[in-house]
Amino acid sequence: MNIIDIDPFHLGAGYLLLLLPLGLLLWLRVPILNQTLIAVLRMTAQLLFVGFYLQFIFDLNNHWITAAWVLIMLTVADFSIIRGCGLHVRRVVVPVFVALMLGTLIPLGYFVLLILGGEKALHAQYLIPISGLILGNCLRADIIGLRTFYTNLKKYEKNFEFTLAKGASLHEALRPYMREACEAALAPSLATISTVGLVSLPGVMTGVILGGGDPMVAIKYQIAIMIAIFSGTAITVISALHFSIRNNFLAGGNLDAGIFARKER
Repeated sequence: MNIIDIDPFHLGAGYLLLLLPLGLLLWLRVPILNQTLIAVLRMTAQLLFVGFYLQFIFDLNNHWITAAWVLIMLTVADFSIIRGCGLHVRRVVVPVFVALMLGTLIPLGYFVLLILGGEKALHAQYLIPISGLILGNCLRADIIGLRTFYTNLKKYEKNFEFTLAKGASLHEALRPYMREACEAALAPSLATISTVGLVSLPGVMTGVILGGGDPMVAIKYQIAIMIAIFSGTAITVISALHFSIRNNFLAGGNLDAGIFARKER
């Protein structure tokens, strides 16, 4: 593959770029310096581990191992979403996981089977990176959607209860909050789709070009990936909201405060 490698020395030099944002954080006394350093260290360790492990998975190209790795990705994303939303793990862990599976596997299957096609598309080299792209966007959208939904329900609890008192069903009373949550969660993806190519060159397109691929091939990959990502994001957010509703409202229709993690109560 025709791509410039980065040796360890030059990669280490790349960390010097962090001195600029860290200096600005110190100057403004923004209290996230330690958090930033820990995040960078975690990122480095995690990516180095994944780099070695993915090479191992790609060489084996075993469907069971690939499926197990995607399952691990889904599980980690599940708990990351719940922590990011400030919700009680036991209340939403299953609904969010099922929503992530639907939002990731449906567009992934469509992409590799119908768009790419052929036996090679089922190799780990394609399945894992594509599922990671879809899942990463689903994770961000789910955090925004679930947090917006339940925060607004808590904030406007009196209005919600008044709507129920007027005779509205639970789903009728929840519909405005679901619309707002979906709009908030999908807005970043829509903004990216609207400006792609003019404002930014996304990761897939850049990766194919850096790898020596034809720019038109890169563009076709990017279009297909953007459609898969938006579809997966919409499926995941709407499914997570619907599935999480079932066990988190009391008999009278009121929100069960137990859905929030202790720090949010």
